[in-house]
Formats: sequence, C-alpha cells, structure tokens
Amino acid sequence: MGLQELFYVASMPVIKILIVTAIGLFLALDNINLLGKDARIQVNHLVHYVFNPALVGSNLADTITFENFVVLWFMPVNILGTFIIGSILGWILVKITSPPENIQGLVVGACSAGNLGNLPIIILPAICKDKGSPFGDPDVCHKYGMGYASLSMAIGSIFIWSYVYNIMRISSSKVHKEDRASSASINIQASGEILESLPDEFLEPQNSAKGDTDDAYTLLSSQESEDMEKQVPISDKIKHNLRRILLNPNFKGIFAPSTLGAIVGFLIGLVPQIRTFMIGSDAPLHVLADSVSMLGDAAIPSITLIMGANLLKGLKGATTPMWTIIGIIIVRYIFLPILGIGIIKWATHLGLVQPDPLYQFILLLQYALPPAMSIATIAQLFGAGESECSVIMLWTYVLASLAVTLWSTYFMWLVS
Repeated sequence: MGLQELFYVASMPVIKILIVTAIGLFLALDNINLLGKDARIQVNHLVHYVFNPALVGSNLADTITFENFVVLWFMPVNILGTFIIGSILGWILVKITSPPENIQGLVVGACSAGNLGNLPIIILPAICKDKGSPFGDPDVCHKYGMGYASLSMAIGSIFIWSYVYNIMRISSSKVHKEDRASSASINIQASGEILESLPDEFLEPQNSAKGDTDDAYTLLSSQESEDMEKQVPISDKIKHNLRRILLNPNFKGIFAPSTLGAIVGFLIGLVPQIRTFMIGSDAPLHVLADSVSMLGDAAIPSITLIMGANLLKGLKGATTPMWTIIGIIIVRYIFLPILGIGIIKWATHLGLVQPDPLYQFILLLQYALPPAMSIATIAQLFGAGESECSVIMLWTYVLASLAVTLWSTYFMWLVS
C-alpha cells in the first residue's frame, strides 16, 4: 500500500474527530449553550464514572486472555517511557523558555502525559473499519485494537494520577509557599513599624505574660491530647487512617473509575471460569456483558463532544508565552515520535515486542499524541495555570489534526 493511500486511511479518523469536536465547540457557544459549563460538568461525570469504565472493562474482558496478556507486558513499560522522556524534555523546555512559575509544572505535565486513552479509542476503530486498512480483517482489527486502546487508557490513567499529578502538585505548592512567604513578610514589616513606635517598657510585660500563658496552654493541651489518644480504641484509629488513605487524592486518582473498570475487565478475561460465564453469545450471563458494552459505546461520541466544548476556553483567550506553546508542540509532535520510533525498533529487534503490526502501531502512536485532557483537570484542582492550560490545549489539538495524521501514515507504512 502506497503512502498516498495510507495518508487517506490515517486522515479519515482525524477528520471525523475534527467534525465531532467542531460540533461540541458549537454547542458550547454562549448563544447555543447546550454544552455550557454546568452541562459539561454533568456529561464529564457521566463519561468519567459510567461510560469510560464500561468501555475499558468490556473491551479488556473481550480481548485480554492469559496467553496474550503475557505478550502485552511491554505496553506499560512503553507508556512509562513516554512519561519519563516527555517530562525530561519538558524540564529542558522550562529552562530554555523560562515561563512564569505558576505554569512550569503545567508545561512539564503537558509534555509528559499524552492522550493515551480517548484518541486511540477513537482512531483505531476508524482505521480498522476503513477499506484500505493495512491491519487485515476489520472485525479482528477492531476487537484487538479496542483491547489495546483500553489497556492504554487504563495504564495511562494510573501514570497521570500518580506521576504527573505529583509533578504539578509540587510545582504549584512551591508557588503558593512563595506567595504566602511574601505576604507574611509584608505583614511582619507592617507590624514591625507599629512596634517600633511603642516604648519598650510598654511591650515587655505583655510579651512575658503572653509567653507564660502560651506555655501553660501548650502544656495543658498536650496532656489532654495524650489522655484522649489513650482512650481512643485501636479499631477507631485504624478506621481513621484508612479513611485518610481512601480520601487521599493520589489514591483516588490511581484507582479512578477507568482503572477499576480495567481491573474488572482483567479479572473476567484472565479467569477462564468467569470468562465462560460472561463472554460469548453462548455464555449464560452474556446479556450483562452486552449491556456494559452498550454503555461503553456512548463514551467515544461523548468524549469527543466534551473535548470540543472544553477548547472554547482557549478561544476566549489567556496570555501564555508563545515560545512555550511552540516548545510543547515541538516536544509532542517532533522529538517524542522520533525517539519513539527508535525505542520500538530497538525493542522489536531484541524480541521484546511481538511482530504484530497493530500492536506496534499503537505503541508508536503513544508517542505522537496531544496532551491528555486530564492535565486541565489537575490544573483546575491546584488553581495553577488553568486559563493558560486552555490555550495550550487549543493549539496542540488544532495542530493534532495534521501531526497525528502524518505520523499515523508513517507508522502504518513502517509496520506494514
């Protein structure tokens, strides 16, 4: 198959994404307001808690068996590689372009975390269903392609909420500490000016009295807390600590609904006794698996519409350094794909990657994707660079239409 035909095959899914994304953007306009802020929040909750877990779980349960799970071990390593290489390149970009401190963690996060779930889940089925697809039978391609994409989504979600989340948390905490320190120094200066205007004999008795009171209060409170700790049963202490762990954002992020859906999917797919009861037209509980699969089918259009609606923030404008945006685009669409080709070729030569063109294609595609939409959620969570994130997302996703098409064309030629 020639490059021209491969370019046509690769461009079709991207064009479909652009059309549905444009519809989502149109529905989010103030005059239309069908996907306004409140509606986006509700649909995002549906996608996050229902559609995505159903999609990931049903596809993994259908495609993952113990035999092919052993072969797919390289995918988590490959995804971790994209995060580490991307974060190193992002750190270099920060040093070169010197963006404002409040968005430095955002820049590193945008370079390291790609859209490993939503876009592959949209792109792969469209490529498989196209008549000129180089991956053979459309049904077989669709079945295994969705399994690979679902596994990519689940692993990517874990790394985003454990690795990138903490990078952006540490960066934002430094900025907040500096802000608090500067405001505290202003308060100290102001209070110092007042104290200097008062006579020394007026200040000293009050300070000493206050010190005595504080010492007595500290002693009494420490004794009371020790007595209370002795009275609290061990079971209550365990419950309290468990509650703190479960409510920790890191823990909640790692065990996101998509990850839980992946765990259920793995359990069904890898345990033969459960698989025979749920998977296949002759399975006694196949109606349950079909219902979950039907819910999962709603994920792709919903995700794409929301992606378009979220880009509206970027159109409304925010000041983000131009060279920083250009640097993120260069990292994600030039450096990472080139390095990815070398890594996958090297891994295939050593026999670490199976000679399956579709599997190799998804591994290569993981290096050429725009930033993950979860970056915007994390930026909003820490209140650091939320508006700047919208601009970064706007430009990276606008250029993704060209970059992903070109790299998909080359990747298909490379593996076929």
